[in-house]
Amino acid sequence: SSNEHKLNFKKSKEACLSYIQDALLQKQWKRSAEFLTCYVESLEKDYSREHIGPSEMIWRIGTEILWHHSQSNVKEFSCFMEQMKTLGVKRYLKVCLEHVFRLLCNGHIDEAYQNLSLAESWRFGEQTAIQDKEMKLIQAYRGLLDYCSWSKQKNILLEHGEDGFSDLAVEREMHSYFRKAAVNLKEIIKIPGVWDVFVKCYVDLLEFYGDHNEARQVLNEYAYNSKFPANPNAHVYLYQFLERQGESKKSLISALKILHDIVPSHELMIDFNTMLQKSKKRKKRRLGLEVIFAALDYAGWKENAKAWSCLARQMKQIVISEKHLDWIKQEWNSRKDWWPGFHFSRYLAKRNWQENKSLSYEKALVAGILLGKDCKYFKYVSHQGCKAQLKRFRMLKKFVTRHNPVYLRISG
Repeated sequence: SSNEHKLNFKKSKEACLSYIQDALLQKQWKRSAEFLTCYVESLEKDYSREHIGPSEMIWRIGTEILWHHSQSNVKEFSCFMEQMKTLGVKRYLKVCLEHVFRLLCNGHIDEAYQNLSLAESWRFGEQTAIQDKEMKLIQAYRGLLDYCSWSKQKNILLEHGEDGFSDLAVEREMHSYFRKAAVNLKEIIKIPGVWDVFVKCYVDLLEFYGDHNEARQVLNEYAYNSKFPANPNAHVYLYQFLERQGESKKSLISALKILHDIVPSHELMIDFNTMLQKSKKRKKRRLGLEVIFAALDYAGWKENAKAWSCLARQMKQIVISEKHLDWIKQEWNSRKDWWPGFHFSRYLAKRNWQENKSLSYEKALVAGILLGKDCKYFKYVSHQGCKAQLKRFRMLKKFVTRHNPVYLRISG
């Protein structure tokens, strides 16, 4: 019967999709391609109306297979994408973008630019207004490629001499790329979102032509506009711009303070700590200690010799002056249960000593202050250093032994 036929067809279609999914998960690209072919052929008899239509299913699965299949190439991928563009106007611009990404990944810049230009001229009634954001993205990527062309021309000019402007034809072409890139990049970054690469390129254009006020406004908007999602890179770009402009330490510290609140493990925290330690204000030096302790809470910093050096230097200054020992105590109270095993085990002492003696020295100083002269890490490293007749390690051992009462005060 008709109903039985439809039921059997539905079951077989679902089974086919299940086989495709299984093959994809196991990265069996040839097998998944064979099942997809069966699925496509079976759809000729499918009259169901599902939320995700068959054409979208084919597009998504087919793209994944062609991206990984060993016998796939850019020509085949382009042919497939052209077919996908004709299957549904609702997805036309998304398919165009995916096609462009594949071309860019394979170095086909001119072909990608041509596809973006064709997509930008696409119009289909009401769908044009509905897909306004996708169209903005199409234009933005075209602007990005215009920026790349501008950058190439700029490098050519700069290679011609110190003035960099001996070839007027190249200069005119460069300025043409600048105008096209600036218009499209400016439009996309008005929309709330994460637009890192577009913002960086637009700011580069503005800075090159001396429009520093506009560049500052763009970066401030990107970092502080509440409509945009929280984005650590926005604050990094602002900080780097302020640094290039020679802004005051106060402005730089303000920018990095927000970055610290968002990502305490960011690599710029060493710069932040250094600036804070140079401050004459006690509050900022206190913050500097908090910043470096917080950074070392993360596994990625465990063997960062510069970070341990920053912490060791500040702690040594505090111990010698015997002022602000409460700062160390406050930071240590929340860490004394897990830092010893995380940073100061005998195993780590052996490994650090073998791989980086400078790192082991800085860590041993911190371990000795925080855990006393009987700390496993400190005892192993200081013993090895003295055994190797390294003067700095003998001095380290004397320093920790002499100031061992500090450990008692910190540990409470």
